[in-house]
Amino acid sequence: MSSTLTPRAPRGPRAARAAHAIRPATSTAAPAPRGLLPVLLTATFMTALDVFVVNVAIPSLQADLGAGPAAVQWVVAGFGLALATGLITAGRLGDRYGRRRVFGLGLALFTLASAACGLAPTAGALVGARIAQGLAAALMGPQVLAILRTAYSGAAQARAFSMYGLTMGLGAVLGQLIGGVLIRADLFGLDWRTCFLLNLPVGLAALALVRRCLPESRAPRRPGLDPVGVALVTVALTGLVLPLIQGPGAGWPLWTWLGLGGSTVLLALFAVHQHRSGRAGGSPLVDTRLFADRVFTTGLLAQLAFWLGQASFFLVLALYLQTGRGLDALGAGLVFTPIGVGYLLTSTTAHRVVARLGRRTIALGGLLMAAGLGLLQLAVHAAGTTGGVWWLAPGLFVDGLGMGLVVAPVTSVVLAGVEPRLAGSAAGLVATVQQVAGALGVALLGILYYAADDPAAAFGHSLAALAVLEVLLVGLVQLLPRRAG
Repeated sequence: MSSTLTPRAPRGPRAARAAHAIRPATSTAAPAPRGLLPVLLTATFMTALDVFVVNVAIPSLQADLGAGPAAVQWVVAGFGLALATGLITAGRLGDRYGRRRVFGLGLALFTLASAACGLAPTAGALVGARIAQGLAAALMGPQVLAILRTAYSGAAQARAFSMYGLTMGLGAVLGQLIGGVLIRADLFGLDWRTCFLLNLPVGLAALALVRRCLPESRAPRRPGLDPVGVALVTVALTGLVLPLIQGPGAGWPLWTWLGLGGSTVLLALFAVHQHRSGRAGGSPLVDTRLFADRVFTTGLLAQLAFWLGQASFFLVLALYLQTGRGLDALGAGLVFTPIGVGYLLTSTTAHRVVARLGRRTIALGGLLMAAGLGLLQLAVHAAGTTGGVWWLAPGLFVDGLGMGLVVAPVTSVVLAGVEPRLAGSAAGLVATVQQVAGALGVALLGILYYAADDPAAAFGHSLAALAVLEVLLVGLVQLLPRRAG
């Protein structure tokens, strides 16, 4: 990702177009304000945390609010559905009205919605607040990526994406641990509510710095809102994500298959509409010219392969630890610690590794993750459901090392060569792929996990499937240019 490492000049037009695949494009923009990264990363951490922290809060909030199974499911699903369906449209809003403005609005709404979650008197109120939280997170997500792409260049951009990846990963890895600690501490007798109320002081502090620390940026020409595109993609993604979230628990009733089939048709119509709108000089939500770049398209497929495995891995690991090994939320969260340690070691230095190895950094990360999953399989085979749980630690640590070499570099690959005027559109698409891949992975791996009666066998089968995804990731990376330059 560093512009200083260019071992030889690219030869031919294809190499010239691909030269920026790993290295961020240079820019003459003024240096980014000092507090920009902390503000953006605070919002990123809160969003990642709230995706996972709610899992450990469910038993307590269910008892406190008298929530039934459907309401509990929607506490989780409502956030994910609202987040996934709003990201592409939010990218366009940032391009049109200003990324700082839309980010600030999203942060304010997320903070308010978090307070509403923490103070919810009923299960219905909590579900509504969680949906509002997801919509607010959708407003922030694409702006974070677009601002990182436009505010930094060269080595500074590489470091910024590295810190972004670190923050995302730690929010996901530590979500269960933080939730377990808060619930065990029961601060002020608030029990599960502290998992949401924690966002209030953090969000307000970050919000106070938005205007001072974030530069405003938008597309050079103010794009239209594309209402037809907004309607098509929102309904299509709802029809795709909702069945994936609710289908496994509901036994895949007819409506889930109708939703999946209908979403496929609507996504095809959306693609046709976007292409025609772009050719006619309109303002499509997604500029289809992005897909003419092999680097962007291949990087997006690599994102898909990687994120298919991440949320689903955390899910089956938590199921194995809690249902198979009988650990409580805090105990299970502590077992996640080796992943966090490994991730911390590599994610903070991933940009330096990329400067030396280029695309092979991502391949190395995928191979390390596959090796970690293999070590986990050996540990599970040896321990079953009765042996010491800390035999899992070496495999988890190696898997975390691999994760740290993938999260930021694979995101940088997709966005580094995108023109600033298309940053919002590309960022919305990248964030949407992450969310949809996560939902799809959870659904598919959940089917595989529950197909086996024995938790150890179920976890072992899941690990084998996840290893295949890592090998696929390594294969996709081979289609990228060897180096920037």
